Amino acid sequence: MINNLPVKTIAHKGLTIEGYSRAAVQTYWRIPELKVGFDLGAQPWSFMGTPTWFVSHAHMDHLIALPVYVARRRMMKMTPPTIYLPESIVEPMQRLLRLLSRVDRGRLPCTLLPATPGDEIELSREQVVTVSATTHTVPSLGFVVWERRRKLKPEYQGLEGHQIRDLRLSGVDVTSEVRLPRVAYLGDSSPDGLDACPAMFQAEVFIMELTFVSPHHRRDKIHKYGHMHLDDLLERRGQFRNELIIASHFSTRYHPNQVRQCVAKALPDMLDGRLHLWL
Repeated sequence: MINNLPVKTIAHKGLTIEGYSRAAVQTYWRIPELKVGFDLGAQPWSFMGTPTWFVSHAHMDHLIALPVYVARRRMMKMTPPTIYLPESIVEPMQRLLRLLSRVDRGRLPCTLLPATPGDEIELSREQVVTVSATTHTVPSLGFVVWERRRKLKPEYQGLEGHQIRDLRLSGVDVTSEVRLPRVAYLGDSSPDGLDACPAMFQAEVFIMELTFVSPHHRRDKIHKYGHMHLDDLLERRGQFRNELIIASHFSTRYHPNQVRQCVAKALPDMLDGRLHLWL
């Protein structure tokens, strides 16, 4: 396997979370079991097989590798990928791909689809992605991947198997849909974007930005430019029901050891061991 970009990996309850994120450098994530990825700030060769991507916003460290990803899949004779983008950037990205295709003299086949807050995007019978608005300096989105299950309705739970079968054969819908939030992805956002999507606090795995951690950095300025501070996480400590919280997208102003020290001082228990620093 070609290793051309940094990729960290962590496993949780049958899911593998892979990627790397550093503010103003590059951000890319994927969950291979779900066949989805988030953001295309760079494209590790090993990520090429993931067919569906959700882009949070149009800053270069989250988007610039989109043409590279599309070109690699074409070169390897893979099916064209599907990429969901904020609605306002779909048409500009289509124009950009056409220009790059002329320069490169190679086709860039893909499906670019708009995503807007409130959308429910069906990926399969078992999987749906919901879209929420986040708060950044450009139009930006967050995403939650839900697992859908069918569960017997309470009024039928005491029946025998043959009785349930007979009801089904008569056309009665004996089940209802139950959704489990598996993975939430915040993207770049001030705290308002997180607070506007309660499901992010409930997802089994939550991938969040935590760009600033130093007590010397002013939160009002950080929020103005659409980012999170460690103190924002502390204020919401009681709201996080996630089993795994991945904090990432740290500012390049910090050495990794500085991030570890600031977080350890503020959160010595690392949210009961659930908080993982992606460094």
